[in-house]
Amino acid sequence: MASIDAQLRLLAPGKVSEDDKLVEYDALLLDRFLEILQDLHGEEIRDKVQDCYEISAEYEGKHDLQKLEELGRVLTSLDAGDSIVVAKAFTNMLNLANLAEEVQIAYRRRSKLKKLDFSDEGSATTESDIEETLKKLVVQLNKSTEEVFDALKNQTVDLVLTAHPTQSVRRSLLQKHGRIRDCLAQLYAKDITPDDKRELDEALQREIQAAFRTDEIRRNPPTPQDEMRAGMSYFHETIWKGVPKFLRRLDTALKNIGINERVPYNAPLIQFSSWMGGDRDGNPRVTPEVTRDVCLLARMIAANFYFSQIEDLMFELSMWRCNDELLERANQLHMSSKRDSKHYIEFWKQIPLSEPYRVVLGDVRDKLYNTRERARQILSNESSDIPLESTFTDVEEFLEPLELCYRSLCSCGDRSIADGSLLDFLRQVSTFGLSMVRLDIRQESDRHTDALDAITRHLEIGSYKEWSEERRLQWLLAELSGKRPLLGGDFPKSEEVTAVLDTFKVIAELPYDSFGAYIISMATSTSDVLAVELLQREFRVKTPLRVVPLFERLADLQNAPAAVDRLFSIDWYLNRINGKQEVMIGYSDSGKDAGRLSAAWQLYKAQEQLVQVAKKYGVKLTMFHGRGGTVGRGGGPTHLALLSQPRDTINGSLRVTVQGEVIEQSFGEERLCFRTLQRYTAATLEHGMNPPSAPKPEWRALMDEMAVAATEEYRSMVFREPRFVEYFRLATPELEYGRMNIGSRPSKRKPSGGIESLRAIPWIFAWTQTRLHLPVWLGFGAAIKKVIDKDIRNLHMLKDMHREWPFFRVIFDLIEMVLAKGDVGIAALYNKVLVSPELQHFGEQLLANYETTKELILKVAGHKEPLEGDPYLRQRLRLRDPYITVLNVSQVYTLKRIRDPSFSVKIGRHLSKDITDENSTNPADELVKLNPTSEYPPGLEDTLILTMKGIAAGLQNTG
Repeated sequence: MASIDAQLRLLAPGKVSEDDKLVEYDALLLDRFLEILQDLHGEEIRDKVQDCYEISAEYEGKHDLQKLEELGRVLTSLDAGDSIVVAKAFTNMLNLANLAEEVQIAYRRRSKLKKLDFSDEGSATTESDIEETLKKLVVQLNKSTEEVFDALKNQTVDLVLTAHPTQSVRRSLLQKHGRIRDCLAQLYAKDITPDDKRELDEALQREIQAAFRTDEIRRNPPTPQDEMRAGMSYFHETIWKGVPKFLRRLDTALKNIGINERVPYNAPLIQFSSWMGGDRDGNPRVTPEVTRDVCLLARMIAANFYFSQIEDLMFELSMWRCNDELLERANQLHMSSKRDSKHYIEFWKQIPLSEPYRVVLGDVRDKLYNTRERARQILSNESSDIPLESTFTDVEEFLEPLELCYRSLCSCGDRSIADGSLLDFLRQVSTFGLSMVRLDIRQESDRHTDALDAITRHLEIGSYKEWSEERRLQWLLAELSGKRPLLGGDFPKSEEVTAVLDTFKVIAELPYDSFGAYIISMATSTSDVLAVELLQREFRVKTPLRVVPLFERLADLQNAPAAVDRLFSIDWYLNRINGKQEVMIGYSDSGKDAGRLSAAWQLYKAQEQLVQVAKKYGVKLTMFHGRGGTVGRGGGPTHLALLSQPRDTINGSLRVTVQGEVIEQSFGEERLCFRTLQRYTAATLEHGMNPPSAPKPEWRALMDEMAVAATEEYRSMVFREPRFVEYFRLATPELEYGRMNIGSRPSKRKPSGGIESLRAIPWIFAWTQTRLHLPVWLGFGAAIKKVIDKDIRNLHMLKDMHREWPFFRVIFDLIEMVLAKGDVGIAALYNKVLVSPELQHFGEQLLANYETTKELILKVAGHKEPLEGDPYLRQRLRLRDPYITVLNVSQVYTLKRIRDPSFSVKIGRHLSKDITDENSTNPADELVKLNPTSEYPPGLEDTLILTMKGIAAGLQNTG
């Protein structure tokens, strides 16, 4: 039997480039893991894992479907305990393969940077090196350095972290994975000593074993507070220090093109917002109390971060020279503070006047301490004995003494000192404020309609729900222009209405800088926006949140420009927004509604039209992109996604969601955090200063034609086939998705209903697991075929569009990438084993369609096989596939056994040691104890969940 690493070398026979160490990294981690597996569970289970891998690798080589059935027989012969161990083993091996890839990508990137060589990266299309971008703008595009600096310091990128349930890996494991990645990178460092190597080997062994011994399965769903704490951990680990580090590198890049000024500390270059604890769309667990808790928790965390850093700053600013302004402030503070502060570790005695900076910063420290403790007390006891005036309540008040120190240092000739830690601190305060992140509130438009309907019925003026749009607008504007309160003490409220109204109460009670935008999901009309404005006024929100309609479904995107035009035509509203409006567009639900091609084209056109509407009224529009991690939900390389947006739609101002597993991919370590900030900043700058050319009229016409054909094919299958939902639930693990416990929200907006009420994430997740990826490509083949059949010259036009139009190229290249991850043989196995015979024709039809679509996509791209132009990704997928295939086959037969109790399998003898107590008669006892309440036979539920997690890790996509 060949070893797994020998098989790896057969799958990837040659190096892709001189700096390609992927197989080497992969083999090292794999050898370590298999040794651990043998030590813990015995040689027989290791041999069984190798058997499965070998059969799978043979399938990958020839795509012989009999090999899948052979693999199925091996896997179904395992007893409950062995089945879990094998699923755990392959899931762990995939996680290790991903870590090997990450180390290889980082190694390659470093070697390219050293040589300043991006020649084989397609002009760094998936990267956005800020220095390269600045040089390109000045040298190639002849922009003046003043123009570039002016555009840069006035642009804003707001990254919105959301709790979308797509991170299937537990935080406990993510941290262990981070340490494995670090050990692997250090093992290959040039200056490593034999002792270092021995210690790193031991550490690597320890972390791999710790990861394998950790339960991958979340036994309870997270609460919204858990999700928020998980999100905040990224600030603690990378973002907090990553922002000033990135801005310092930006200063250096500016110097290198001849700009000897630093980016002003208060330039709003990078902002952070959050939906964790604010996104109540379809999530009953996000209550007004949860929103209050997460806001207070964020303030406490922010104050704690600042507090832990202020003493370092006090140590640094030990100078006695200062300007008169600072000396006068130090005098006032010195006179008013006589007591020692025994609860501080450093500077606990009264600071002498000969250290004026420390006196001023000491007062800042006192207020930060009180700010933190007050938030902590209110969070615990709902009240605090610390007076509000002894805390920071406004970020300007916090910045003022820091700015005073900065000015004083500069005026005394100490600018270089001012531009050290103090500048970093100022930049942190400007970026994170007192609330760390601003919390967006998101609620579905129907919930506001229900609340206003209850109010109008109580006032006995009719049913708001039944009024026409014009009647609604008339009433809303009359109320907004008047002053009468709508709610009396006798207003009867249902539970749903109370939740909506109490949210506005919380917004009114908490500090205004805790909040960002109020997002209205499933927005369809002008009245949706005014409804929220009226509710804010009713609850006396002193600084009203900006109201952002979210247009998601195809029809809503088509109607969005008219709805926004009507909104801007209302004088009251135009005066209210002060020349600025934000509109959010949803990639997930639009894709689920009409298919990826039609959704992408409608999103493109809607943005163009919305910008035109905004220009007409003199309003600066910010587009908020609700992108998911997967291609089916608008994901893809950041740089390409931004540069392919229509011209004038970014305009120096961008908001974008960072969801689920994408948070880990963007901010999981310092290097990733730096690259994320760099990509968004550089791409936003480049799009504004070097906008993409507008598509030719004939390209637009062809896209319109294709979108109609794509939507027709997609909807005729997904929405119009009466038994398609039944087929979908049989052919995929959609019904079992919720058992993964990866998010606090339910998988459906409404408990009943079909595809319409299903969330986009489980819809994409289910098809990703089966390797068919239906939501991404369905409709493409019909669209291409229709225009080529109509006129063969259209094929040449499509090739021109692919070559010259960034938007079109990005869509097609991403589809090609997804098709490379697909596998017809695996999808056919799901269809054959799980689907009832009378519905199997759906699967056969879809598989034939998949193959046709693949051929047509490759024809347009001018490729013979998927990913011909990206040998690095092709190599990585080839190495991952055999692991994923084992998990797919295991999942198919596990689902069959769960759903069909009469399905008989021949269980072999128990193989793994150390799973059970010696006295136990049931070999699965030890593992079944982890899931004692499962309604299925022993081991099946855990095996299933492990396969779902492993496949998601292998495809690097959940939903």
